[in-house]
Amino acid sequence: MLLLMVVAAGCCQMEKHAGSAGAAFQLEKEGEYRLAGEKNFYSGYRALNENGDVRVVVEIPAGTNEKWEVNKENGKLERDFKDGKPRVVRYLSYPGNYGMIPQTLLSEESGGDGDPLDIIVLGPSVPRGTVLDVRIIGMIRMLDGGEQDDKLIGVMCDSHFGDIRTIRELEERYTGAAGILEDWFSHYKGPGVMQSGGLVGADAAGRVLQAAVEAYKKSVSGSE
Repeated sequence: MLLLMVVAAGCCQMEKHAGSAGAAFQLEKEGEYRLAGEKNFYSGYRALNENGDVRVVVEIPAGTNEKWEVNKENGKLERDFKDGKPRVVRYLSYPGNYGMIPQTLLSEESGGDGDPLDIIVLGPSVPRGTVLDVRIIGMIRMLDGGEQDDKLIGVMCDSHFGDIRTIRELEERYTGAAGILEDWFSHYKGPGVMQSGGLVGADAAGRVLQAAVEAYKKSVSGSE
Protein backbone atom coordinates (compact mmCIF):
# COMPACT_ATOMS: atom_id res chain seq x y z
CA MET A 1 0.00 0.00 0.00
CA LEU A 2 1.16 3.51 -0.80
CA LEU A 3 2.00 5.76 2.13
CA LEU A 4 1.48 9.49 1.64
CA MET A 5 3.20 12.10 3.83
CA VAL A 6 1.11 15.08 4.92
CA VAL A 7 2.20 17.98 7.12
CA ALA A 8 -0.50 19.36 9.38
CA ALA A 9 -0.78 23.10 9.87
CA GLY A 10 -1.35 24.83 13.18
CA CYS A 11 -3.45 27.69 14.50
CA CYS A 12 -3.44 29.96 17.54
CA GLN A 13 -2.71 27.27 20.07
CA MET A 14 -1.60 23.74 19.40
CA GLU A 15 -1.46 20.63 21.52
CA LYS A 16 0.93 17.79 20.85
CA HIS A 17 -0.75 15.16 18.72
CA ALA A 18 -0.15 13.25 15.53
CA GLY A 19 -0.23 15.90 12.87
CA SER A 20 0.74 18.91 14.99
CA ALA A 21 2.36 21.92 13.37
CA GLY A 22 5.67 21.01 11.78
CA ALA A 23 5.19 17.27 12.31
CA ALA A 24 4.57 14.91 9.41
CA PHE A 25 2.14 12.05 9.60
CA GLN A 26 1.29 9.28 7.17
CA LEU A 27 -1.82 8.66 5.14
CA GLU A 28 -2.27 5.14 3.89
CA LYS A 29 -3.80 4.84 0.43
CA GLU A 30 -6.25 1.93 0.41
CA GLY A 31 -6.95 1.58 -3.28
CA GLU A 32 -7.78 4.51 -5.53
CA TYR A 33 -10.61 6.02 -3.51
CA ARG A 34 -9.77 5.73 0.19
CA LEU A 35 -7.21 7.29 2.54
CA ALA A 36 -6.63 6.16 6.12
CA GLY A 37 -4.94 8.37 8.71
CA GLU A 38 -3.00 7.51 11.84
CA LYS A 39 -6.24 8.10 13.75
CA ASN A 40 -9.90 7.72 12.95
CA PHE A 41 -10.65 11.08 11.31
CA TYR A 42 -14.13 11.24 12.84
CA SER A 43 -13.75 9.88 16.37
CA GLY A 44 -9.99 10.11 16.87
CA TYR A 45 -9.79 13.89 17.29
CA ARG A 46 -11.66 16.15 19.69
CA ALA A 47 -13.86 18.86 18.20
CA LEU A 48 -12.61 21.61 20.52
CA ASN A 49 -9.25 22.71 21.82
CA GLU A 50 -8.83 24.20 25.28
CA ASN A 51 -8.65 27.74 23.87
CA GLY A 52 -11.93 27.37 21.95
CA ASP A 53 -10.46 26.76 18.49
CA VAL A 54 -11.80 23.77 16.57
CA ARG A 55 -10.15 20.78 14.98
CA VAL A 56 -10.79 20.47 11.23
CA VAL A 57 -10.08 17.55 8.90
CA VAL A 58 -9.55 18.90 5.38
CA GLU A 59 -11.52 16.85 2.88
CA ILE A 60 -11.28 19.15 -0.16
CA PRO A 61 -8.27 21.48 -0.52
CA ALA A 62 -8.88 25.06 -1.63
CA GLY A 63 -8.80 25.43 -5.41
CA THR A 64 -9.89 21.85 -6.16
CA ASN A 65 -13.17 20.21 -7.21
CA GLU A 66 -12.93 16.50 -6.37
CA LYS A 67 -15.51 15.60 -3.73
CA TRP A 68 -14.05 13.60 -0.86
CA GLU A 69 -15.52 13.18 2.60
CA VAL A 70 -14.85 11.42 5.88
CA ASN A 71 -16.89 8.24 6.27
CA LYS A 72 -18.22 8.54 9.79
CA GLU A 73 -18.65 4.75 10.02
CA ASN A 74 -14.96 3.89 9.50
CA GLY A 75 -13.27 7.27 10.00
CA LYS A 76 -11.47 7.22 6.65
CA LEU A 77 -11.38 9.73 3.81
CA GLU A 78 -13.28 8.40 0.82
CA ARG A 79 -14.12 9.65 -2.65
CA ASP A 80 -17.78 10.57 -2.99
CA PHE A 81 -19.67 8.83 -5.79
CA LYS A 82 -22.78 9.90 -7.67
CA ASP A 83 -24.55 7.71 -10.24
CA GLY A 84 -21.67 5.24 -9.97
CA LYS A 85 -19.01 7.80 -10.87
CA PRO A 86 -16.48 9.72 -8.74
CA ARG A 87 -18.10 13.04 -7.96
CA VAL A 88 -16.58 16.29 -9.21
CA VAL A 89 -18.21 19.59 -8.25
CA ARG A 90 -19.20 21.18 -11.58
CA TYR A 91 -18.75 24.75 -10.47
CA LEU A 92 -15.94 27.11 -9.53
CA SER A 93 -13.27 25.48 -7.38
CA TYR A 94 -13.69 25.52 -3.60
CA PRO A 95 -12.82 29.01 -2.31
CA GLY A 96 -11.21 27.68 0.87
CA ASN A 97 -10.11 24.44 2.49
CA TYR A 98 -13.35 22.52 3.05
CA GLY A 99 -13.71 19.92 5.73
CA MET A 100 -15.50 18.56 8.76
CA ILE A 101 -15.22 18.98 12.50
CA PRO A 102 -14.59 15.64 14.24
CA GLN A 103 -16.92 14.39 16.95
CA THR A 104 -19.83 16.55 15.78
CA LEU A 105 -23.21 15.62 14.37
CA LEU A 106 -26.09 17.53 12.78
CA SER A 107 -28.69 15.08 14.00
CA GLU A 108 -31.62 14.15 11.82
CA GLU A 109 -33.88 14.41 14.88
CA SER A 110 -33.17 18.15 15.04
CA GLY A 111 -33.55 18.70 11.29
CA GLY A 112 -29.95 18.07 10.29
CA ASP A 113 -28.52 15.85 7.58
CA GLY A 114 -27.00 13.28 9.95
CA ASP A 115 -23.44 14.27 9.03
CA PRO A 116 -20.59 16.00 10.87
CA LEU A 117 -20.52 19.79 10.91
CA ASP A 118 -19.01 21.34 7.75
CA ILE A 119 -16.55 24.23 7.69
CA ILE A 120 -14.77 26.33 5.08
CA VAL A 121 -11.34 27.52 6.21
CA LEU A 122 -9.76 30.67 4.77
CA GLY A 123 -6.03 30.44 4.14
CA PRO A 124 -3.57 28.80 1.74
CA SER A 125 -4.49 25.46 0.23
CA VAL A 126 -3.31 22.44 2.26
CA PRO A 127 -3.26 18.74 1.32
CA ARG A 128 -6.30 16.51 1.74
CA GLY A 129 -6.21 14.79 5.12
CA THR A 130 -4.46 17.69 6.86
CA VAL A 131 -5.71 18.25 10.41
CA LEU A 132 -5.95 21.96 11.22
CA ASP A 133 -6.66 23.96 14.34
CA VAL A 134 -8.98 26.77 13.27
CA ARG A 135 -10.64 29.86 14.73
CA ILE A 136 -14.35 30.16 13.92
CA ILE A 137 -15.43 33.65 12.83
CA GLY A 138 -19.00 33.00 11.69
CA MET A 139 -21.33 30.77 9.74
CA ILE A 140 -23.61 30.60 6.71
CA ARG A 141 -27.02 29.21 7.60
CA MET A 142 -27.84 26.74 4.84
CA LEU A 143 -30.60 24.33 3.92
CA ASP A 144 -29.89 21.47 1.53
CA GLY A 145 -33.15 20.02 0.26
CA GLY A 146 -34.84 21.30 3.43
CA GLU A 147 -32.26 19.78 5.80
CA GLN A 148 -29.96 21.85 8.01
CA ASP A 149 -26.55 22.01 6.35
CA ASP A 150 -24.85 25.00 7.98
CA LYS A 151 -21.35 25.93 6.87
CA LEU A 152 -19.05 27.33 9.52
CA ILE A 153 -16.43 29.86 8.43
CA GLY A 154 -12.98 29.68 9.98
CA VAL A 155 -9.48 31.09 9.51
CA MET A 156 -5.99 29.62 9.63
CA CYS A 157 -4.12 31.66 12.22
CA ASP A 158 -0.75 31.37 10.46
CA SER A 159 -2.19 32.89 7.27
CA HIS A 160 -2.92 36.48 6.24
CA PHE A 161 -6.42 35.93 7.65
CA GLY A 162 -4.93 34.99 11.01
CA ASP A 163 -5.84 38.07 13.04
CA ILE A 164 -9.47 38.16 11.89
CA ARG A 165 -12.01 37.23 14.55
CA THR A 166 -15.40 38.26 13.15
CA ILE A 167 -17.34 38.37 9.89
CA ARG A 168 -17.36 42.15 10.20
CA GLU A 169 -13.57 42.26 10.36
CA LEU A 170 -13.40 39.96 7.33
CA GLU A 171 -15.62 42.35 5.36
CA GLU A 172 -13.64 45.41 6.48
CA ARG A 173 -10.32 43.86 5.48
CA TYR A 174 -11.43 41.85 2.45
CA THR A 175 -14.49 43.52 0.98
CA GLY A 176 -16.94 41.03 -0.54
CA ALA A 177 -15.17 37.90 0.76
CA ALA A 178 -18.04 36.77 3.00
CA GLY A 179 -20.53 37.35 0.20
CA ILE A 180 -18.42 35.26 -2.16
CA LEU A 181 -18.59 32.34 0.28
CA GLU A 182 -22.36 32.69 0.67
CA ASP A 183 -22.90 32.92 -3.10
CA TRP A 184 -20.64 29.93 -3.73
CA PHE A 185 -22.48 27.63 -1.33
CA SER A 186 -25.83 28.88 -2.60
CA HIS A 187 -25.08 27.85 -6.18
CA TYR A 188 -22.46 25.09 -6.33
CA LYS A 189 -25.04 22.29 -6.44
CA GLY A 190 -27.13 23.99 -9.09
CA PRO A 191 -30.21 26.23 -9.08
CA GLY A 192 -32.62 25.86 -6.18
CA VAL A 193 -30.85 23.06 -4.30
CA MET A 194 -29.20 25.08 -1.53
CA GLN A 195 -30.95 27.91 0.29
CA SER A 196 -29.02 30.44 2.33
CA GLY A 197 -30.41 31.84 5.55
CA GLY A 198 -27.71 34.49 5.67
CA LEU A 199 -24.44 35.09 7.44
CA VAL A 200 -24.25 35.03 11.24
CA GLY A 201 -21.46 35.74 13.71
CA ALA A 202 -19.17 33.60 15.81
CA ASP A 203 -21.57 33.44 18.77
CA ALA A 204 -24.36 31.89 16.68
CA ALA A 205 -21.84 29.57 15.04
CA GLY A 206 -20.63 28.51 18.48
CA ARG A 207 -24.14 27.57 19.54
CA VAL A 208 -24.55 25.36 16.45
CA LEU A 209 -21.15 23.82 17.14
CA GLN A 210 -21.99 23.07 20.77
CA ALA A 211 -25.29 21.46 19.77
CA ALA A 212 -23.44 19.32 17.22
CA VAL A 213 -20.89 18.25 19.86
CA GLU A 214 -23.68 17.27 22.25
CA ALA A 215 -25.52 15.39 19.49
CA TYR A 216 -22.36 13.39 18.77
CA LYS A 217 -21.91 12.53 22.45
CA LYS A 218 -25.53 11.42 22.62
CA SER A 219 -25.14 9.24 19.52
CA VAL A 220 -22.05 7.58 20.94
CA SER A 221 -23.55 6.94 24.37
CA GLY A 222 -26.70 5.60 22.74
CA SER A 223 -24.74 3.07 20.70
CA GLU A 224 -22.87 1.67 23.67
